[in-house]
Amino acid sequence: MNIYVSNLSWGTSSESLRDLFAQFGEVSSAHVITDRETGRSRGFGFVEMPDDEAGRQAIDGINGHEFEGKVLTVNVARPRTERPSGSYGGNRGNRGSGGGFGGGYSRRRY
Repeated sequence: MNIYVSNLSWGTSSESLRDLFAQFGEVSSAHVITDRETGRSRGFGFVEMPDDEAGRQAIDGINGHEFEGKVLTVNVARPRTERPSGSYGGNRGNRGSGGGFGGGYSRRRY
């Protein structure tokens, strides 16, 4: 079972997240998601537990409880959606569109 954990403290590590969930059963993996540029926690993470029943117990036991100074929100992770491919990254605005004021000539007569 893949579990989504949000509202993590900035200081929460993947190891401390693993230890928290290990109280409920075997943990396959635990990852706090970090910002690519700064390396700082983004305040959420994922925990994978091979036993669905232990995962449900962990969700029930941890959701809404305080951990490292923050009240956690814990639920079953939704499947990852595919991102659009292509050089512009899909829904990221008009990157690469040239921007500016349009070019060419002025239609105004002098």
